[in-house]
Amino acid sequence: MNFIRRFWFVLILVTLISACAGTSNVLLSDDFSGISNNWDKASDTNMTTDYYNNAYRILVNVANYDAWANPDDLNFTDVQVEVDATKNAGPDTNDFGIICRYKGLDSYFYGVISSDGYFGIYKKTAEGGKQLGQGGEQFSDKILTGSATNHVRFDCVGSTLTLYANGTLIDEQTDSSYKDGNVGLIAGTYTETGTDILFDNFYVYKP
Repeated sequence: MNFIRRFWFVLILVTLISACAGTSNVLLSDDFSGISNNWDKASDTNMTTDYYNNAYRILVNVANYDAWANPDDLNFTDVQVEVDATKNAGPDTNDFGIICRYKGLDSYFYGVISSDGYFGIYKKTAEGGKQLGQGGEQFSDKILTGSATNHVRFDCVGSTLTLYANGTLIDEQTDSSYKDGNVGLIAGTYTETGTDILFDNFYVYKP
């Protein structure tokens, strides 16, 4: 009996330690039920970024335009960022995803997917968004199309940028231009307007 008691005590202790270790890796989390992380709230004729029905919404009203948002003025180096993203309305020919190492309007990386199944990793500069590698956005059957919810993950570790859709690695590129910065969310249009994306369950982990 004493052995059994000791065994269960050790098992419970290991479980608690593992749970605490997992929690300590969370650098930031947000379910958007409140405004504790102070994400951007903006609206004009081109776009809207704001809290909406316990989610965070990015709506883009003009063609060939990206809108993005960041939480409070934060700074990270290596991160694993995850979010659930759902098309609320608009065309399937859109893009939406995650930002890392945001230093300003023209300095950040972003990994995006689309509601018609395409993906890409980009670097933003003063000259615009430049896709890294691939030679054009590629298709993946791991991306759920239409109005389905996709779990998007974007890792920025050292010079390696890795994009996942629903638990599957779909793109990996290398670029050392930006070392640190804030995180964020992004969504955009191509020729059709009205991209409307809801984001939820946002997490930033220490890799």
